[in-house]
Amino acid sequence: MTMLLEPAEAAPAPETVIEVPRSIDPALPISDKVFFVVAKGIGISVLVIMGAIGVFLGLQSIPTFRRYGFSFFTESSWQPENDVLGIAAVLVGTFTVALVAMLIAFPLALSAALYISEYAAPKVKSFLISMVDLMAAIPSIVWGLWGFFLLQPKAIHVAHWLHTHLGWIPFFHVDTDPNAAPWAQSRYAASAFIAGIAVSMMVLPMAAAVMRQVFSQAPIGEREAALALGSTRWGMIRTVVLPFGRGGIIGGTMLSLGRALGETIAVVLIISPAFDIKFRPLEIGTSTVSALIAGRFGEATSAQLSALLTAGFVLFVITLIINTLAATIVARSRSGANAD
Repeated sequence: MTMLLEPAEAAPAPETVIEVPRSIDPALPISDKVFFVVAKGIGISVLVIMGAIGVFLGLQSIPTFRRYGFSFFTESSWQPENDVLGIAAVLVGTFTVALVAMLIAFPLALSAALYISEYAAPKVKSFLISMVDLMAAIPSIVWGLWGFFLLQPKAIHVAHWLHTHLGWIPFFHVDTDPNAAPWAQSRYAASAFIAGIAVSMMVLPMAAAVMRQVFSQAPIGEREAALALGSTRWGMIRTVVLPFGRGGIIGGTMLSLGRALGETIAVVLIISPAFDIKFRPLEIGTSTVSALIAGRFGEATSAQLSALLTAGFVLFVITLIINTLAATIVARSRSGANAD
């Protein structure tokens, strides 16, 4: 008997499996969401406030620029009664005071930052950090009174000594005879030099704090490698810490410069107002943009007020540029890109 075999059924084709990536839930805890929103709001508000200040000062400066034009930057006199207004002299005075302050503050801040970061014992280090931070919390008026009553009587003799021995350099020249028997002490008082010393003490904590923070981020491995190769501690600092912290040194100095350019109360209490374009910090008489605004704001008319706000707008732009450059340099230095 013949049996008929049915053809075998074909095997079912394998199903194609499509892999779908698992969705990741980006949801944050409530506390993180609150922190994110608050931090973002604060950051945006700072930008809005800064922009609003700049726009306000810019709009208030339009009448002054229309009336005086570019001569507002080249005229040195400030004589509202004669309709002669300019900020050339106060700009020179502003940078003179800031330069004196940075010449004094920079080496002190660098030395303090290196000592705290590399040499101080742990217990002493925390104490010194607190003291530096405490210096930054002292009000400006206290520094001004300290500079006027305590510093000025001593600084006059220092200025006279510099004039006597280095007077042949225009920077240290004073329009008086330093070798006279009763030398004129009043010619050395209320100067940009004395104001710069007071301002240097105010900006020193900021520069020292930035430098110390960057120095502390120098790689431990490179430190230990330098010491293992027989380097002294100073050799390790010179070859590892300082190259790594180069950006922090520059950034901290520029941040302090921005603060020095805008200091007001201490400068007003110390200097004798003078609207002369001169680069002689040891000599009596100078003025800065911030001191001009503080001294003339109360008695200013509407036109004079616009001119003062224009001077403030110029200082605002200068300070903003310097602080922006400083923040950029400090941010880049944190990665150690500047290390050799």
